[in-house]
Formats: sequence, C-alpha cells, structure tokens
Amino acid sequence: MLVAAAALITAACTGSPPPDDSVHVTRGGCGTEWTRPHGGDQSITIRNVGVVTMEVDLVDPDTRGVYAEVESLAPAAVRPMRVTLSPGRYAFTCYPDGSDAETGPAVTVTDGPAHGMPAVVPVSENDLAGPVRAYRPQVTAGLARLAAGAAGLRAALGRGDRDAARRAWLTAQLAYSRLGAAYDTFGDAADAIDGVPHGTDSTGLRRIERGLWHGEALPSLTRTADRLVADIAALRATFAAERTDPNDLPLRAHEILENTLQFELTGAADQGGGAGLAIMSANLDGTRMVLDAIAPVLRPRYPRWDTAIGELAALRKLVAAQEHDGRWTAPAALGRTDRQRLDGALGQLLEDLAPIAAIGEVRRTR
Repeated sequence: MLVAAAALITAACTGSPPPDDSVHVTRGGCGTEWTRPHGGDQSITIRNVGVVTMEVDLVDPDTRGVYAEVESLAPAAVRPMRVTLSPGRYAFTCYPDGSDAETGPAVTVTDGPAHGMPAVVPVSENDLAGPVRAYRPQVTAGLARLAAGAAGLRAALGRGDRDAARRAWLTAQLAYSRLGAAYDTFGDAADAIDGVPHGTDSTGLRRIERGLWHGEALPSLTRTADRLVADIAALRATFAAERTDPNDLPLRAHEILENTLQFELTGAADQGGGAGLAIMSANLDGTRMVLDAIAPVLRPRYPRWDTAIGELAALRKLVAAQEHDGRWTAPAALGRTDRQRLDGALGQLLEDLAPIAAIGEVRRTR
C-alpha cells in the first residue's frame, strides 16, 4: 500500500522479538500499559498476548477517528505501528475475532510536532450507500451505450467492412472501459465481454480486436460479435438485481488507473489495435465518475483530494493530445518526451489516489 500523510497505516510484519516497552493487546486488555507515550515520529510495537486474532487501531478517543491500524494480528504475533504523534489524546481500540470492540485507557501526549497524523473518521457501509446509489445509474446508462456500440460492431462485421468494424470496435471498447468500478459487480460477464483472449474459442471485445487486426475472416468474427451482443444483453438484464460492494468504489478509484499502467501503457492487453491511449482516456473518465460519486464521503477525510482531482484533469489533457482526427497514437509510438510526461503524471496521480482505498474501506466499529 502506498502511504500518504492522510492515509491509514497498515503495519508490516516483523519476526523480531518485541522490546520491553511493547504495547500488549488481548481481550480485556487493549494497550492498558501504554501510560507514558511521547510525541513525534516513532514505531510502536504491538504484541498480541491473547488467544484470538484481532485488529488494533490507534484512535482519537473523542471522535473515534483512526490514526493507524494493524490488521489481522495473530496470537503471539508482533508488528510495528508507525505513527507521528502531536499533542493530544490517544487510545488503542482492539477488535478481537468473535468479540466486541474494546478501547483501552485514553492517554495524553504533551510533546511532538504541532501537526501530526490526522485521524480519519471510519467509513461505514451506510456512508457509502449514497455514492453507490449515485454510481449505479451511470453504469446502467453506460451499459446501454455499450450495447449500442456492440450492435454497430456486429452490423459492420455483417457488411464485411473491416475499417468500419475497427472504428465500431473502439467505440464499444471505450464504452466498456468507462465502467471500471463495476467490473466486480459484473461477475463472470466481465471476462466474457472484455477478457484477454486465450485460444480460438475466446469471446468478447479483445477477441474481436485480435481478429480485426490480424486478418481473420469477418464471418467468423461476426459469430463472435453475436455472442458479444448476447452477453451484453444478459448483463443488462441482470445488473439491476446484482449488489455493488460499497468497498469497490474507493478501491477502484485507484485500481482503474493502476490497471491502465499495467495493461494499457505496457501494451500487455493490446491485441493489435494499438488503442492503449484511447482506452486510457476512457479509464480516466471512469475514474472521474467514481471520484464524483464518492466525493461527499471521501473528500472531507482526505486532505489531498483536490490535488488529486487537479492531477487527473491535467493527465486527461496530456492523453487527449495524442488523438489526431480520430486516430490515437499507439503507446509504443510515443516520443520520449511525451512518454516521460505521461508516465510521470500517471505515477504522481496513482500515488495521490492510493490512500483513498484505505480511507474509504468499510471498517468494523463495534
């Protein structure tokens, strides 16, 4: 996990034995011996001396905001919790498996920097219910555009017009790529519609792309397009009844572009169309759609929210500059300067989007 100042910190494992001043946690005793804390940048060693696995949070006892966390701390396990403490009140809250939450005694830090790590108020499933309700109708509308694009692709293939089919394929592919936060909701349909092809029996948009740019006979691609149209119709028919996990929205706010870096800019997903930057543009649209939905909940919790939105807008302009009269530069054909600018802008944006997944994760509070 990338860590920013406002992000919750998930501590890494360590096999070293705890020092004498480690904080012990167990059912019935959550950091009760942490009585002489000090401020500043430090690593607090957390040791589970109980018999059940638990999550341990350092919290503001007044607001219940979380400063840092250690997840899935097994019995006898030891992990460091990296924090920067400023003057204020702190307490540990433990969430033992199978038991209610327990908060240890509040302690006061009187030294340290004026501004330490901010406490992030936990996000509940109810908090994200509104963003999910705002996002899903946009997916429904996007699926209608996808269906229209697939129908256009099927028609062009049926006419035997390869050039028109290539253009129609891109229209359909971009329509699908704008729906990145809903892929988990789509279930198996996601791979059927957009999976990277393996073998001649593969289906979907990427399979058609491979055929269009590698000289495959159009009648065989027409049959694949028939299957694509049917798969999209089935997804549209069932989507309303499928549940969108609230965690998907803050998670995909970062992962959509992480996958863009991994699969589109590297060319790993390209089947011949060279459309990586066009798809990146659609993925940027999809990321903005997710961010707009979750903004009421996440923006107040994340100090770098507006910075990330500005970086997203700047990157969209860089990508848009690679479209010329409806044709997109292939990632492999980018000049060195343009490539460096895109890589740098995307890398910075990914760093600033990464904390959103941790801050927006639905957390246990009882």
